[in-house]
Amino acid sequence: MKFLVAYSGSVEAKAALRLAVEHASLFKAKVFVITSMEGGHSEKPADIARVNQALKEVRQQLDDAGLDHEVHETARGLTPGEDIVRFAKENAIGHIYVGIEKRSRTRKLLLGSTAQYIILKATCPVITIK
Repeated sequence: MKFLVAYSGSVEAKAALRLAVEHASLFKAKVFVITSMEGGHSEKPADIARVNQALKEVRQQLDDAGLDHEVHETARGLTPGEDIVRFAKENAIGHIYVGIEKRSRTRKLLLGSTAQYIILKATCPVITIK
């Protein structure tokens, strides 16, 4: 069994990771954690350094839990939602864990929602946590 956590470093993403770790321990599942950045000129060095530090902490948390895991930072020119759904399909993921934050209708309309995209497009169950 394989679990995927869409990880942004937010409070909600950390809650999704904790739940995935709990479930993976119960089901002896492998945990994949992915942080997706679109790449190109839009990525700032400070953002990349912040992501690398956050993923280092995630690796330590998964090591401490004694779980089989892989941690990935991707920049494949896709939106984070597209990248996570594609990664899940390419790696035969069984469940995706996503932290969701409350947004106004206007903010969803203007900015879109990575979680919404994953929920609608993923070919496996998506577990959301707030």
